[in-house]
Amino acid sequence: MLGMLNETQQRDYHQQGYVVLPHLFTVAEMNGLKDAAKRIVDEFDPTSTSAIFTTKDHSITRDDYFLDSADKVRCFFEEDAFDKNGHLNQDKTLSINKIGHALHQLDPVFTQFAEDQRIRDIAVDVGLAKPQIHQSMYIFKQPRIGGEILWHQDASFFLTAPISVTTFWFAIEDATIQNGCLQVPAEPVDYPLREQFIRHHDHNSNDNSNDETEMRRLHDMPWPKAAVPIEIEAGGLVVFNGLLPHYSAPNLSHSSRHALTFHITCANTRYAKENWIQSAPKKLF
Repeated sequence: MLGMLNETQQRDYHQQGYVVLPHLFTVAEMNGLKDAAKRIVDEFDPTSTSAIFTTKDHSITRDDYFLDSADKVRCFFEEDAFDKNGHLNQDKTLSINKIGHALHQLDPVFTQFAEDQRIRDIAVDVGLAKPQIHQSMYIFKQPRIGGEILWHQDASFFLTAPISVTTFWFAIEDATIQNGCLQVPAEPVDYPLREQFIRHHDHNSNDNSNDETEMRRLHDMPWPKAAVPIEIEAGGLVVFNGLLPHYSAPNLSHSSRHALTFHITCANTRYAKENWIQSAPKKLF
């Protein structure tokens, strides 16, 4: 059976750690996901939480609202969404950082998209014999307040033995250098896993209120000194492995940069019990 990726694309993936697939989906398909995300935000009560999402201080994301979201659909605010008095600076639709983390399991629109044969076939092409989705995130990268996402590796959060986590990054809207597109190392280097995000479960508690987390340093290799932007139009897909460092600059433009991500592992690998998400994955095989 013919796969989705040709030989050049598979070679790029294995040599660079990522492959860019422009125009894989239609703008209409992406707009369907955007409409579904808008519906979720419209139904979200902004007074129910003030939880924000940031990669600058992982202690901020360690509250119960975040840790209990693995099998739920929840909204998280941008860092700069609130004024000094705790009030939103603008309408909630322009204040949400992301929706996570079980869209692929619980929302019918995103569930149907996750089951698209193209996604499964690409996962198999890059080496995931039995692909399964552990996490989904709809990321807004709001105009003017869309925050910086610091260098990180996704295997830090979805460690398996051997490492198998692969990120599918779907461009819902055009991603440009102006609105904070994804950026990757300028030179291909074999990066070791630098950090591991560990969740310590309190087995004496009936809930997760006493769980603690830490970002454990595993290696001292520095983050890349230079990066290249991956500018991609709506409907494109970037696939990259769990060891590839990546980041995105703040969005200082007047245009949002919506994206959807799936974090996919192979069921033939051993999923670490220390990973913060332990809910059953969605199997694509």
